[in-house]
Amino acid sequence: MNASRTARERARAELVAEITAAARRQLADTGAAALSMRAVSRELGMVSSALHRYFPTRDDLLTALIVQSYDALADAVEAAVDGVPDPVDRWRTLARAVRSWALANPHEYALIYGSPVPGYRAPADTVPAAARGIAPLGRLLADAHAAGLLTVDPTPVPPGPADDAARLRAALHTPDLPDGTLLAVITAWTGLFGHLSFELFGQFEKVLEHRDTAFDAAVERLGRIVGLHV
Repeated sequence: MNASRTARERARAELVAEITAAARRQLADTGAAALSMRAVSRELGMVSSALHRYFPTRDDLLTALIVQSYDALADAVEAAVDGVPDPVDRWRTLARAVRSWALANPHEYALIYGSPVPGYRAPADTVPAAARGIAPLGRLLADAHAAGLLTVDPTPVPPGPADDAARLRAALHTPDLPDGTLLAVITAWTGLFGHLSFELFGQFEKVLEHRDTAFDAAVERLGRIVGLHV
């Protein structure tokens, strides 16, 4: 009985992987807004009713793709920063790992950091996966703060933004980071992805020709915004 159940679970996992792979190919061809359950089932030679047993709606399939994309990015970042002891070097490594993954997976990047898909509302299932991507940043900032490699902005933070900082502090598990640093994290993190989005979505055409150098310089500036001694 157990062996039979394991075989069924393995077969199901393999089929789910085939479905999501076909859906990712469709993302590359038509974009997330045009993702079609019927087209996916047709590519796999399945009747649409069979596909709905695994993903009841298109939004369920989109959610699976979003979670997979967040996880893939987090895996790439975690693998890159693993074994990099210096927090400042880790920041540079982290940023370059995000860019490398984005350039290699532009359609997945667009799915999670591009324009929202009309009519789709991401469920809570996507939150833990999204949080994995920023967790290494929290760890490196905590290490930098403990090592005295982080300049803290002494400017008082108003009550509203202080509440936001408290939520980010809890999400990053960084109890010792001050409010100003945490708000600077938001500025730097959005600056990193803003730069990447301009690069991937063609906004740098005829503006920036030396993309690698420009990105590295941006990373240095963003690190200083956070307070890292770069």
